[in-house]
Amino acid sequence: MSLIGQPVRRVEDRRLLTSGGTYTADLAVPGCLHLVLVRSARAHARVSVGTARAAALDGVVTVLTGDDVDVPPVPPEVGTINQAMPQPLLAGQVVRYVGEPVAAVVATTAAVAADAAALVEVGYEDLPVVVDPAESAGGGVLLHPDAGTNVALKLTFARPPGRADIFAGCEVVVSLRMVNQRLSAAPLETRGGVARWDDGRLTYRAGGQAAHLWREKLAATLGVAEESVRVVTPDVGGAFGAKAFPGLEDILTAWTARRLGRPVRWAETRSENLVAGGHGRAQVQEATLGGTRDGRLLAYELNVLQDVGAYPRIAAVLPFWTRTMLTGPYRIAKARFTAQCVVTNTAPVGSYRGAGQPEAVAALERMVDRFAAEIGCDPAELRRRNLIDEFPHTALTRAAYDSGDYHALLDRLLAASGYAGLRAEQARRRESGHPLQLGVGLSVFAEMTGADARPEHATAAWDGTRFEVWAGTGCTGQGHETAWAMLAADVLGVPVDMVDVRQGDTDALAAGGGTGGSRSLQTGGLAVREAALALLDRAREHLPWADVPPMRAEATYTPSGGTCSSGAHLAVVEVDTETGRVHVRRIVAVDDAGTILNPLLAEGQIHGGLAQGVGQALTEEVSYAGDGRPLHPTLAHYGFITAAELPSFETVTLETPAPGNPLGVKGLGESGAVGVPPAVQNAVVDALAHLGVRHLDMPATPEKVWRSLEAGT
Repeated sequence: MSLIGQPVRRVEDRRLLTSGGTYTADLAVPGCLHLVLVRSARAHARVSVGTARAAALDGVVTVLTGDDVDVPPVPPEVGTINQAMPQPLLAGQVVRYVGEPVAAVVATTAAVAADAAALVEVGYEDLPVVVDPAESAGGGVLLHPDAGTNVALKLTFARPPGRADIFAGCEVVVSLRMVNQRLSAAPLETRGGVARWDDGRLTYRAGGQAAHLWREKLAATLGVAEESVRVVTPDVGGAFGAKAFPGLEDILTAWTARRLGRPVRWAETRSENLVAGGHGRAQVQEATLGGTRDGRLLAYELNVLQDVGAYPRIAAVLPFWTRTMLTGPYRIAKARFTAQCVVTNTAPVGSYRGAGQPEAVAALERMVDRFAAEIGCDPAELRRRNLIDEFPHTALTRAAYDSGDYHALLDRLLAASGYAGLRAEQARRRESGHPLQLGVGLSVFAEMTGADARPEHATAAWDGTRFEVWAGTGCTGQGHETAWAMLAADVLGVPVDMVDVRQGDTDALAAGGGTGGSRSLQTGGLAVREAALALLDRAREHLPWADVPPMRAEATYTPSGGTCSSGAHLAVVEVDTETGRVHVRRIVAVDDAGTILNPLLAEGQIHGGLAQGVGQALTEEVSYAGDGRPLHPTLAHYGFITAAELPSFETVTLETPAPGNPLGVKGLGESGAVGVPPAVQNAVVDALAHLGVRHLDMPATPEKVWRSLEAGT
């Protein structure tokens, strides 16, 4: 019997829950020095740094400032982003956000380094601060004078081309301004790394999503050949996009170890992580949707203002994915899109679970509900009338939807949730004036997964007693050890527990694309399968395995293109109209990720994404005061979602296999974070619509809900 589709329990859990994993902080490196950063307390200022008192502390090896670092400022990762906005490893004369590193203390112990960091004297001459992206777009305060602008990138799109009024002929047109708020990735394990140089060769150990991409970035920035860099990623306690690339702190740690000729360790505190360790989203959206009074959607426009923080990184190109998924799962004949990505005196923004696509879904699904309310149509029925029903499908943006059944998704969702009964209960509560009003929110979405089409490499080996496979992906909690072992064991005809899975060592595998964009299974997993097939082919003349001598096989899998996953999510909330508190009563999620390899792993991925999505909808937000001071320095301030705020999730799967790969698999890791935020947001607005509330930006905090009720808007 094939292992594909079987609920195999995670093989890595026994190790992780008993002896424990091996994370970066667990690595013992004899003679290792400790690096602690001194970070700016001001958002925009000229600075002077005094190091004498810190350097005099017993146990301090050196105190570094920007003048000491001979690595040029690091430009944005993508060449289309304004290259005149690079970031130095340590700030020179000017700091541009609270949390920007201005000095680094290196000492024999972490405690001494922290004590010395407190003795570094930083003088500030304040400069004007801009934290509002709309204000930044005006250019009144220039963050990078050499660039002559605060705009890092612009994007446009129009179908049909030209400047014609796409809403001509629409009987109903609705518009909203929405804020898709800035979030923190907040992984359980914060960032950190250990650098060691031996005979001119760097070994860097850190929790990352893509060891080979890290190797490439470290080598390029430090000015050495890639073969002079080895990157090892041990167990990783969550990433969500924040560990896709090495941070500037990682590069500084490696540079410092080379300068001192000794191993150096850097470890981020939780407060550092929240303030400067990886933010996502941060879009202001102005949307307009037009159609007919009988519920046909005809035209859609979305204008995005993307806050990229003080230094543009990968976030400056993420609106490309917002544009790609502009019209989502709907037949919309005309669309227009613009994006302007601007710098502000805030921490740099990067990728976060879904990376540009959740923003597209949030805007469109909110607008569909707004349109339904305007014409007096049930939100589920409006969606049904406009869903794509033929596959393959090419969207207006040229996004290729390979397979799907969006009507079946919606039908299963409505049946599983008991939609008609929910609407009846809602009507009874409204009629009685109950203080706890019921809201029902929907979201139907399409998501491109594995779209980068980079090849993946893998090896499979037999040592005479056990099998071992190496993959170029990077596991950050998804269950790769189980999944890749299943794929290999299924091919080789052996039990799963006979296969050992290895990842995250650039010396053990020639190449790898890493994990991100829901690409792992459909690239890395299929590469493992191909390597196992190659091993089996070599061993055929010797089978059974007991007679096979030790041997090894390699394979590279190049995907034919990305896949299009989809889903339909529903949220049921109770809103206390007297206090503004929102209670999530139910979350029902129907997801289609093609062929399901392991339903237990799939459900775990969905649950994790749903939790993060509810967090965005209700509690989580990275925010700043007008002077650029972070208002989220601890988890108590940030509002990290916990199990206490979440219901038991109800999940249903639909499998429409992807035609472009041997197993028919698609990506699933981001779907919960893509689909559920607008479902919860729509549910909150739905609960209050009869009281005059038309829109609420995320997060729907009790204060925000209460104020909206008081204002009746």
